[in-house]
Amino acid sequence: MGLKIVGAGLGRTGTKSMQAALAQLGFGPCHHMMEVLEFPDSMPLWIEAAAGNPDWDAIFKHYHSAVDYPSAAYWHELAVHYPEARVLLTVRDPDEWFESVHATIMAPDSMARHEDTEVQARFFATVRRHLPPQLDDRGMMTAFFRAHVQAVIAAIEPDRLLVYQVGEGWERLCRFLGVPVPSAPFPRENSREDFISRVRARAATPAAR
Repeated sequence: MGLKIVGAGLGRTGTKSMQAALAQLGFGPCHHMMEVLEFPDSMPLWIEAAAGNPDWDAIFKHYHSAVDYPSAAYWHELAVHYPEARVLLTVRDPDEWFESVHATIMAPDSMARHEDTEVQARFFATVRRHLPPQLDDRGMMTAFFRAHVQAVIAAIEPDRLLVYQVGEGWERLCRFLGVPVPSAPFPRENSREDFISRVRARAATPAAR
């Protein structure tokens, strides 16, 4: 298919809601970390990409857009590989981002830090290597977040880039993509509470013990 939208926003910047929004606007299927977890056979392709041997067209064979990790770690490579794609940078307050990350995707007991299999371990190691090693250090993490935002803004042409603040709704996004504003409310998915509840439910199942 070839990506039409490259999401450069880090995980926990509203990426799951954005995935749903992009699908609603006609830019789906949209790749998200949930896709990797649902289809773990794609993990070796991401491991190869981290080793410098990416096959982006195979990874995104069935997708028109991509947000969240692991795609966000390769935003620059993807922007180059798909030169016609628009770049969408989702952002939020850095301290709020750190608190959300530390409670969810990079929590001390998260899957990303305690993998179940060797393939998962190798895959999540490729994701973590794009983050500071001090995952629990607020100052290091918020500085990383700010630097990431500035790097994307500096690298991508202004007319190709939308910096989108979590929660701002449809208007600027639709104008950027050249599509009508839907009548339905903007999606709101995967809140911190939803994420934690889902993890607890999975841990409580017999298969997870």
